[in-house]
Amino acid sequence: MNAALQELLQQLDLERIEDNIFRGWSPIERETRVFGGHVMAQALMAACRTVGDDRLCHSFHAYFLLGGDPKAPIVYDVDRTRDGGSFTTRRVVAIQHGKPIFHMEASFHVHEPGWEHQFEPPAVPTPESLPSEDEWRAQQAKSMHPAMVPHFLRERPIEQREVDAVDEMNPPKRPPYKNVWIRSNGALPDDPKLHQCLLAYASDHSLMDTATLPHGLSWMSGVMMGASLDHAMWFHHDLRLDDWLLYTHDAPVAAGARGFNRGLIYTRDGKLVASVVQEGLMRPRKRRSEREAAKSADKPQE
Repeated sequence: MNAALQELLQQLDLERIEDNIFRGWSPIERETRVFGGHVMAQALMAACRTVGDDRLCHSFHAYFLLGGDPKAPIVYDVDRTRDGGSFTTRRVVAIQHGKPIFHMEASFHVHEPGWEHQFEPPAVPTPESLPSEDEWRAQQAKSMHPAMVPHFLRERPIEQREVDAVDEMNPPKRPPYKNVWIRSNGALPDDPKLHQCLLAYASDHSLMDTATLPHGLSWMSGVMMGASLDHAMWFHHDLRLDDWLLYTHDAPVAAGARGFNRGLIYTRDGKLVASVVQEGLMRPRKRRSEREAAKSADKPQE
């Protein structure tokens, strides 16, 4: 287990302040805003801490309201909306500096047998046949500005091996589909709720990129401002994130400065264990000359 994964596990071990109130912290290397997947994983963990061991999360729906401050703790306030015989519902609000920055509705369900079917996974190369993430990042870093390299090469808790990875600095235009193998950078405890929270964390990493592919856009180019707006996830089967999972992506539409992205997550033997949907902001960033012209146009005439 690498140090980044150890740190993430420590930060998912939330401090309980009251029965329904928890406090969490963010990674120390974040400088501008908290990673959305981090808040999502902590919020789901806060909800899990108020639910019995006989049921697991089967779905959650979340909205990102404000960018989180990485230098301040986040308070998670859990509302015990309903405790039923087979379903449990929780609402979680993440608060910083007295304001909500995120909220989530999560539903938990006891295990029940029933009819089953699924979409089959795409045929893709095995993760072992692909370059490691460290190897890929080292190659990409050769064409980056030196100031960007330390952050780009930092240690990560989750490894990603993308099939047909694009050039981060100069991506070509291509259809809005991609496949990524994901796995924790180390063995994990046998706690199914922890694996769900970590998968929620990992699911926010690469999904939003899919809508940028037809436009040849890169987050590093400076021409686009992006942010996760919402995130919904459904868990279909038990899973382990310390074994490879295949994360398939597509983006049916981008419109109104927003990209709509979908994901299916399979075990390496082909079982569909989770589904994801997210809309993200894809706002064209104005150049300085355009911003100055807009400001001049807004000034009253003398």
